[in-house]
Amino acid sequence: MQQITNSILMIRPVSFRMNEQTAVNNYYQTVLDNVLPETVNAKAQQEFDAYVEKLRGIGVNVIVVNDSKDTDTPDSIFPNNWVSFHENGHVGLYPMFAENRRLERREDVLVTLEEQGFVINNIIDYTSAEAEHVFLEGTGSLILDRVNRKAYCALSPRADEDLFIEFCEDFEFTPVVFTSNQTVSGVRKAIYHTNVMMCVGETFAVICLDSIDDKKERKSVIKHLKEDGKEIIAITEAQVNNFAGNMLQVKGANNEPYLIMSQAAYNTLNKGQVASLNKHTKILSSSLDTIEACGGGSARCMMAEVFLPKV
Repeated sequence: MQQITNSILMIRPVSFRMNEQTAVNNYYQTVLDNVLPETVNAKAQQEFDAYVEKLRGIGVNVIVVNDSKDTDTPDSIFPNNWVSFHENGHVGLYPMFAENRRLERREDVLVTLEEQGFVINNIIDYTSAEAEHVFLEGTGSLILDRVNRKAYCALSPRADEDLFIEFCEDFEFTPVVFTSNQTVSGVRKAIYHTNVMMCVGETFAVICLDSIDDKKERKSVIKHLKEDGKEIIAITEAQVNNFAGNMLQVKGANNEPYLIMSQAAYNTLNKGQVASLNKHTKILSSSLDTIEACGGGSARCMMAEVFLPKV
């Protein structure tokens, strides 16, 4: 079992914009006033291409699939929400909160991976839950410790507890459930995705403990991370607002571990946090300002990790 992979699936956007259907509970999205949609998409493509180039530059195997012009899929740049890939050849397909995000699920993406020599043995499809208005948005909702077989999930309108437990039974993970909040206009509201406030690497975890208001739940999360030997690197809610929780550790050339984050996330970290991270991993950052502003997601959301076996 490995916690990090060298292969990443990314979807290049063709009609990226702020998705009005996700803005109802993603409080990180903003409208860029007086900027034409074509400009927003062009900027997102520039950020995407520069990001892919940086990943490939450190030896990451990035599989890029272009989004389709035939569908209205402004958030297609975040494929980790609809699919997850596992070492035993299993693929998870997930129910999505926003109706236009359901169009992101594409069989041809799986065919592309098979053409690249990856093996898909089984597809576990949870998407029928959408009919019941029940959602679990892939590794946006699920933070997987693949080695210790634990799955962390902050419950929200996009992460249903019963479906999370079902996922854990199907994929053989121990569930760690909690609620993570942010302050919106003076009110505490659930953070829409766990991966905004938490990242689990091989030997460390970056997490906003302040967002877990329930003390028992906070203690439980800390206990699980510590018993698995993870150094806990705490970040603040202000840093979460700059996407400092939305990181992913990957493998570069020669199995060198890198922690990937946006430039905004890196800029918000203090020297002590950077020093703590540098003990565990190299850091790579890339500017994703337009994608973060309009999409309300960042570096981690753009990468679907491919753990599938090869032929």
